[in-house]
Amino acid sequence: MADSTSPVRGRIAAVIFDCDGTLVDSEPIAHAALLDEGAEHGLEMDAAEGAALFTGIKMVFCVQEIERRIGKTLPDDFVPRVRARMARYFAERLQTMPGALEVLSRLALPYCIASNGPQEKIRLTLEICGLLPAMKGPIFSAYDIGHWKPAPELFIHAANAMGVAARQCAVVEDSIPGMEAGVAAGMTVLALCPTEKIPPQLRQRVLPIRKLDDLFEHLD
Repeated sequence: MADSTSPVRGRIAAVIFDCDGTLVDSEPIAHAALLDEGAEHGLEMDAAEGAALFTGIKMVFCVQEIERRIGKTLPDDFVPRVRARMARYFAERLQTMPGALEVLSRLALPYCIASNGPQEKIRLTLEICGLLPAMKGPIFSAYDIGHWKPAPELFIHAANAMGVAARQCAVVEDSIPGMEAGVAAGMTVLALCPTEKIPPQLRQRVLPIRKLDDLFEHLD
């Protein structure tokens, strides 16, 4: 068996997919909705900074950061308004990540989705992109168990629900919090992002992939 510093933890028996930025190209759209709603309350932040700050982060932390930036408390309906704006933007702009449908259709191993987003958002984005009918595995949300990445509990919950040991799971992630959660859970982490975007402390502990179907190279 690989040692604790190896990116490969065990023979892969199941795959856990993140959703946003992994199966659906939703991150830029979600950030735009958040920043546009925040702008109505005085937030000044461009898309690049928004992506750096908010990718893979749960909504409560996004709200806290916006409040810190604008120096006041946001109204109680801010998050519902952001979610509604996201839904509108998704309906207009959302696309699948390249190869997502083919990968889900081809994958013979048990798989699931485990996302920091709420169930409603996950299912909405999958439905808009035509992926929901192709889903053969369960969908797990951090909101269902009260633990968010980078904590490992969501991934451990998903593995337990599928009846697979954590060391036998491969996690497909695009965000740093997601990669950190997968490593902390003792899983093999496939990082769907350029190597230069992976923090130095994670580079020896994850396996970069350039596109989704590259994951099949690590399943045998």
